[in-house]
Amino acid sequence: MVHPEAPPSAAAADGIHVYPMAPLIRFTLLALYLALVLPLPLLAPPGLRPALLGAVPLGLVLVLAITSERVELDATGLRVGHPPWCSWWLRRGWSLPWSSITTLTPVATSQGGRVYYVRAAATGPGPAPAWLLPQRVAGFEDFLTRFATHTGIDTAVVGRISPPWTYRLLAFLCGLMLLAEALVALFGIGSATGVVVS
Repeated sequence: MVHPEAPPSAAAADGIHVYPMAPLIRFTLLALYLALVLPLPLLAPPGLRPALLGAVPLGLVLVLAITSERVELDATGLRVGHPPWCSWWLRRGWSLPWSSITTLTPVATSQGGRVYYVRAAATGPGPAPAWLLPQRVAGFEDFLTRFATHTGIDTAVVGRISPPWTYRLLAFLCGLMLLAEALVALFGIGSATGVVVS
């Protein structure tokens, strides 16, 4: 049994199905970064402000790159990586042909969740190689359905690492932090914190 069909992913004419990171998860991570680092240039000593003003956008580009990871499926196999604009310097990712995938291995996390490793046939005396199954992609049910169709592996018990409500709660809290920071910036950081900014 596999998960029911979800709205299809973006598919090119050559049959490649692309699954980017789920928008809720990507937005939450970006909002968390901004909520944590935007106040730093204002609160830093004057000598550090120029460096922090330069570091904040560089860090944002890095977070955008990391959260742009995507999964591509086609008739030949599975690929996990980043788009061309950042893949040349992140250099992360992996790919496997469908024929080499043998099983999924569940592993419990310290937070009570469960991750799954894609295992390929062993090519030597050591253990079979394994790669982390993406569980934060948009169209996750559709991704699992296609994965199961190509590999013959039952994915009925595979779920997301964290339930959606955890990201909704974190996104809400990040939104509140950003709103509070905007209000402080509009009405004066000195009056709100007792710190005089020169």
